[in-house]
Amino acid sequence: MRSGMSRTCLFYNLYMLTYDILYVVIRHMSKEKMDLLQGTLDMLILRLLATKRRHGYDIAKRIQTVSNNLFKIGQGSLYPALHRLEKKGYVEANWDVTQTGRRAKFYALTEAGKGRIKEERGYWRDFSEAINAILQKG
Repeated sequence: MRSGMSRTCLFYNLYMLTYDILYVVIRHMSKEKMDLLQGTLDMLILRLLATKRRHGYDIAKRIQTVSNNLFKIGQGSLYPALHRLEKKGYVEANWDVTQTGRRAKFYALTEAGKGRIKEERGYWRDFSEAINAILQKG
């Protein structure tokens, strides 16, 4: 440790260096390679189903559109998430015909799913406020 530099100052400098490195990495990260955490994808799906029932392709395209192409959800992530939500009782699925005449499984939110959205919104609000506070106040 350099003379005259306190431990707190050293840790702060290390924190700022880490923050700067993360900023550069995130800034230059390929948008196609950004992964969503499992819980985040579940929450986004539930939120989209709160407005209307949708089939899988529609869910993936809506997430991509609303996120300005930042989130591109592949089938390997989307359908396991839908099946997980169905198994938990948050969504129900029924076969129907799309606007283009194709048969597809449509997913709709259940009452349990509506309750889960409320819980998740509270969690994410608190989480994002905490992250913003740290970013603003350091």
